[in-house]
Amino acid sequence: MAVDVLLGLQWGDEGKGKIVDVLAPKYQVVARFQGGPNAGHTLEFDGFKHVLHQIPSGIFRQEVQNIIGNGVVLDPIIFKKEIDGLAHFNLDLRKNLEISKKASIILPTHRLLDAAYEKAKGDAKIGSTLKGIGPTYTDKISRQGLRVGDMISPDFSAKYNALVDRHKAILDVYKFEYDLAAAEKEFFEAVAFMKEFHLVDSEYSVNHAITAGKTILAEGAQGSLLDVDFGSYPFVTSSNTITAGACTGLGVAPKNIGEVFGIFKAYATRVGSGPFPTELEDEVGERMRVEGREFGSTTGRPRRCGWIDLPALKYAMMINGVTQLIMMKADVLNIFDEIQVCTAYEMPDGTITDQIPFEITDIKVKPVYETLKGWACSLEGMRDFNELPVALADYIKFLEKHLNLPINFISTGPDREACVLRGSLA
Repeated sequence: MAVDVLLGLQWGDEGKGKIVDVLAPKYQVVARFQGGPNAGHTLEFDGFKHVLHQIPSGIFRQEVQNIIGNGVVLDPIIFKKEIDGLAHFNLDLRKNLEISKKASIILPTHRLLDAAYEKAKGDAKIGSTLKGIGPTYTDKISRQGLRVGDMISPDFSAKYNALVDRHKAILDVYKFEYDLAAAEKEFFEAVAFMKEFHLVDSEYSVNHAITAGKTILAEGAQGSLLDVDFGSYPFVTSSNTITAGACTGLGVAPKNIGEVFGIFKAYATRVGSGPFPTELEDEVGERMRVEGREFGSTTGRPRRCGWIDLPALKYAMMINGVTQLIMMKADVLNIFDEIQVCTAYEMPDGTITDQIPFEITDIKVKPVYETLKGWACSLEGMRDFNELPVALADYIKFLEKHLNLPINFISTGPDREACVLRGSLA
């Protein structure tokens, strides 16, 4: 059985958590393949709203095996808080959650380094969530990081102290003040807590599931336009957020990748710094932000909002090999009489392109818009494509024409039941 991949096609916050939760009944295994606690996957059902940061979004389905893969960077403190926060759901998480021994560990000093680096950048700061993600991936790539499997090693304390000493030396160079005692106490309590769970060689778990013919969904974090290689570098995350990241983040051979579900909002948002051609820094953008509740589920930061960007969306589809499209938050655009769609960019020299230029972080491109009629009505209770207002149906058909792929899922509200299914997802 192939591994299906679900990921975001914009700058993150596309609504991946809801879709994984909706699709989870179709799958026996749900696995996170990259990212860390800077990701917030929001799920709403039965009147509850819950945000997951590191745990796979299939966790609310007791029959689903959930795996945190080797490509994830894991903060034990946040992991413990997540588990504690799920206590009232009466889930047996020690039964259906596995954690890769090869997943990297975020230490308290990684968060301090994150803050020190960001402070030193001044006005050129990236907009880090300060969760220690970048420094942890840095240690991983420079071959000096700690991994989950190290926690059960008899010399874990020695390994920890050696790495922390290196971090302290860097913090001294930056003249960064800190108090580590409280965070370290909490860290080691969380490490002891984590050791109660299934710590496994997850690449074997995933590949045994493939061989056994089980249905598997790989869940990405952040968005494709934040990929460390293909995003708007350096305003990116520290991992590969695209389909290829599922291969390296879970130990899956490329031949075993099946469907690639690409998720995008009916508009666009971005958190932190970096280029955003369709950003609306006006009343329209503020209305979009308020209507869409566009505030970071992890940080609470207000998200930058703008119209949908088709050049960026087509680029993300290309590098991911998307086979099915999922559109989120169509209901947020209910309030607009007109909808703008960016179909190309005007470069500083006046030329028109539908490609993302390498120098996007250094130049200002002007979006080329087409105007469509808005539907200006509620979508509540609509579950069939034929029930949708004509203007929304026309909007969807317009996007499909430009993207050359059908949109098989349209989210019409935050709850897991608020959606319209078409094609193979119906």
